[in-house]
Amino acid sequence: MSHLTSGTAAMQGGNFSSAAEFILIGFSTFPHLQLMFFLLFLLMYLFTLLGNLLIMATVWREHSLHTPMYLFLCALSISEILYTFAVIPRMLADLLSTDHSIALRACASQMFFSFTFGFTHSFLLTIMGYDRYVAICHPLRYNVLMSPRGCACLVAWSWAGGSVIGLVVTVAIFQLTFCGSNEIHHFVCHVQALLKLACGENVSILAMGLGLVCIAALLGCCLLILLSYAFIVVTILKIPSAEGRHKAFSTCVSHLTVVIEHYGFASVIYLKPKGPQSLEIDTLMGITYTVLTPFLSPIIFSLRNKELKIAMKKTFLSKL
Repeated sequence: MSHLTSGTAAMQGGNFSSAAEFILIGFSTFPHLQLMFFLLFLLMYLFTLLGNLLIMATVWREHSLHTPMYLFLCALSISEILYTFAVIPRMLADLLSTDHSIALRACASQMFFSFTFGFTHSFLLTIMGYDRYVAICHPLRYNVLMSPRGCACLVAWSWAGGSVIGLVVTVAIFQLTFCGSNEIHHFVCHVQALLKLACGENVSILAMGLGLVCIAALLGCCLLILLSYAFIVVTILKIPSAEGRHKAFSTCVSHLTVVIEHYGFASVIYLKPKGPQSLEIDTLMGITYTVLTPFLSPIIFSLRNKELKIAMKKTFLSKL
């Protein structure tokens, strides 16, 4: 049964009520798999937390890793921890509970923090691409261009940019009037699912505007990363020895792998074709970005980054 407030807003075409709370029904189509999902996602969440905390602890304790690249990696780990904390605990609780309602303010908070940390993650990946570009293409100017103060400013601007996008999206969505059913066809407070519940003449315009903002931010970051790697490839091909080329490219492998993974799954969410989608498909597509991507990132950085892998073994395994 829909829970609606008594206040109504008169609009063209009828009277509409503003929802006081929503009901998340994303996993309702998998009633017999919810316990399995809970155990699987709980393990993945704990592994995500552990992996990112290990990366941060390793960088903090190993002085040889006190460089801009690993400063950005720590900032990336923090954004990933906060992003998963904003989404996954609530999702796990819903998998065990029969009450899937979420208050309006809680829904708005979840949307704000998930967008803030999600886009901060994208901006940090872009900065890491720039860091690799400077290190390989302009090594003699690296200490000047990537000074501690400059790196701190880049990280701060990433967090600020993510916060601005999170605020813009959240304020735009929750100034709308919601009417009819209050069932969100997702397991989180997802923008597209909420737009389907909104009423008014400006909903389609707002949806288009928000879509353009999000896609422009993601594509802008993606293009900057591609540009950085275009210059990197040109510079690496000029290195005469095969060993030198391999050494230069090996410093980029982990970052490039995470970028492909991050933007691959993001494109599934933001660039999927319009049209009717089943609840099952929307739920499974959402899982790839909210659970799978954060789970894979620390694994990739730990296994594909030789310097970090050696430091982890030195810091933790040597004491066993």
